[in-house]
Amino acid sequence: MQRFAENKKFKHVLEPRILYPPVDHEMKGQWNKNFFVKNQPIVLELGCGRGEYTVNLANYQANKNYIGIDIKGARIWRGAKTVEEKNMSNVGFLRTEVELIENFFAPGEVSEIWITFPDPQPQRSREKKRLTSPRFLNIYRNICSRQGVIHLKTDNKPFYNYSLEVVKSQGLEREFFTDDLYGSISHDEILSIQTTYERKFRDQGFNICYLRFKIK
Repeated sequence: MQRFAENKKFKHVLEPRILYPPVDHEMKGQWNKNFFVKNQPIVLELGCGRGEYTVNLANYQANKNYIGIDIKGARIWRGAKTVEEKNMSNVGFLRTEVELIENFFAPGEVSEIWITFPDPQPQRSREKKRLTSPRFLNIYRNICSRQGVIHLKTDNKPFYNYSLEVVKSQGLEREFFTDDLYGSISHDEILSIQTTYERKFRDQGFNICYLRFKIK
């Protein structure tokens, strides 16, 4: 309860009331004008959890504005607290369901999307809930710029293979992909960022898979 209360005080955390049917939020198309200090490319992290990746990306790339998105406020609190303590101006958090992001971002408003260790939704009946399913790719198309880039990091090989096939079937350009990220790169500050869960996966012997592709 204390974390929820703190979230409401953080100026960089947006926790709108979810309405059904969904309606467009007043921030749609206005993030750089009304939320961030500088007009810079906007990057989303979907299912950001504690915001570790969002915060670290923003640390390395001050020339971009980052928004971590998750439905669980207790998780967002950790990243939001770090942003508050470091007085970072290029990071925000949005508490909502990923399915609703079209109600928060206008066409072409987003330049990149990071999908970091999502639930693979392995049951065939739940394919539409996979964050790289055709359903979600259509959502990303609707909010991303012409050269919009999608990044996927996962420890789940079947989900990685599924994502590769969907991207290929959609005729999208796969810029880089590997089923052993840390065996494929020598040094990359951005791709080498690791969350707590990612380090645990690696300690357990799981390879990290990575896919980067253009959405348009």
